[in-house]
This record gives sequence, structure tokens and C-alpha cells, in this order.
Amino acid sequence: MVADYVALTKPPIMFLLLITALGGMVLAAQGVPSISLVALVLVGGALASGGASALNHYLDRDIDGQMLRTRQRPIPSQRTLPKQVLVFGLVLNLVAFVILATWVNWLSAALALGGTLFYVFVYTMYLKRSTPQNIVLGGAAGAVPPLVGWAAVTGSVGLPAIYLFAIIFFWTPPHFWALALLIKDDYARAGIPMLPVVRGITATKRAIFLYTLVLVALTIMFSTLEVVGLLYFSAALVLGSYFVYLAWRLMQLGGMRRARHVYLYSLLYLVLLFVSIMVDSMVAF
Repeated sequence: MVADYVALTKPPIMFLLLITALGGMVLAAQGVPSISLVALVLVGGALASGGASALNHYLDRDIDGQMLRTRQRPIPSQRTLPKQVLVFGLVLNLVAFVILATWVNWLSAALALGGTLFYVFVYTMYLKRSTPQNIVLGGAAGAVPPLVGWAAVTGSVGLPAIYLFAIIFFWTPPHFWALALLIKDDYARAGIPMLPVVRGITATKRAIFLYTLVLVALTIMFSTLEVVGLLYFSAALVLGSYFVYLAWRLMQLGGMRRARHVYLYSLLYLVLLFVSIMVDSMVAF
């Protein structure tokens, strides 16, 4: 039972979101923020992320049962009741909002809640089921955590935070389209109009490459701001060059093995990029 409720929060996604929120905090502070503030933001962020994921489980219970990748999730496998999952998701989001609004600031709480509302009502309930651009527009929800982290430290949203938002926004399509190539038949079976289902594999590979180019260009542009230095620039250049290479190889040669390489590397890429931002902010280089 406990394991099922943990699964409802999608811990791997939560980890990524918390890394990016922490990156926004460290960048804003140009060093390590107070431990108490970090703890409050990470707890509030974890609850908001977990609550949004639980609500996603509740709303997607019909299609989850049709996909091989998701049919063993708690609701379609009947290990939890939909109503219980709905209450669980709502409670987590409520507690997250109270923590952030009471002990951090109202802006960070509003941003976190806004990210959840967009993810649930715009992406999950509408975009995911209606357009092959679902993950492009829906990526805005996953790009909110750095804004929350920056707002927690500064009480505002500055240009560097907007850059971090944009980086994650443009990272999301190549990441999820690579996954979509791997489970294209699953999405088709469930009637989800992911890009490879609607436009085909060739168009998807081309889109992955183009979005990767934009993403890497954006990360290099970010280095022109005074908030990051040579260490970040070097990391962005090396990490981005390899990402472009993998996306180009996928576009030119294809194959599920290469799609898997792009998908797995995209995860490592985002983590290492934000780690480089944090290290750069904490040391003089």
C-alpha cells in the first residue's frame, strides 16, 4: 500500500523537478541559501510535484489501463481506488501551498500551484489527448520549478529564472519524443496523438534534432548573463554538443537503440546542466 502511494508521486520526475528548483535557488543566491529555506522549498516542491502526479494518475486512469507501460500502475491494476488517489493528490497540493505560502512567500506558492493547475487542467485533460504538440505546450508545467526556487530566494521572477524556464521548456520535447518513439504503439493503442503516431517517425526524429539545436543554443546564450561563468559555459558546451550529436545520429540513422540513447542521455543532460549551474554559482572560476 505504501509503495503504491509512493509510486503515485512519480519519484523520478519529482527528483528532476527538485534538482531544477534547487538550481534556481542556488543561482538566485549566488551560493548556498539558508538550509531552512532549502528544506522548505524542497518539501513544498516535492509535495506539489507528488500531488500533481497523483492527480495525473487519477485523470489518466482510462488510458493507463490500455498501455503496456502503464497498466500496472496502482489504479488500473486496482491496487488503489480512484477516489483515494484523487483525495491524496488534492491533499498533497494543499499542504504544499500552505508550506510555501506560510514559510517561504506567496509568489513561490502561487507559482507552484499554477504549475500544478496547468499540468492537470491544460496538459492532462486537454493537450495530451487532442494535439501532437501536447508535450511542447505542456512542457511549461515542468519548467516552473526553477521559477519557484528563484522566487523563494528573491521574492520576484528575474531574467535568469526565465532563461531556466525556457531551457526546460525546450528540453522537454526532445526528451519525451525520444520516449514516444520507443512506445509509439502504446500511444497509438491508447489513442494519444503523440508526434510519432500522428506525423510519423521521420518527422519526429527531425523535430527532436531541431529542438535540441534550439535548446543548446539557448543554454549557450544563458552564459552571456553575469550570473554564470566559464565553468557553466564549458559544461553547457560539452553536454550540449553531445546531445546534438546523439539527436543528429538518430535523425540520420534511426533505430530504437539510438532513440533510447537520446532519451536516457536527455535525463543525464538536464541533471548535469543544473548541477553545473549550482557549482558555478558557488565557486569562483
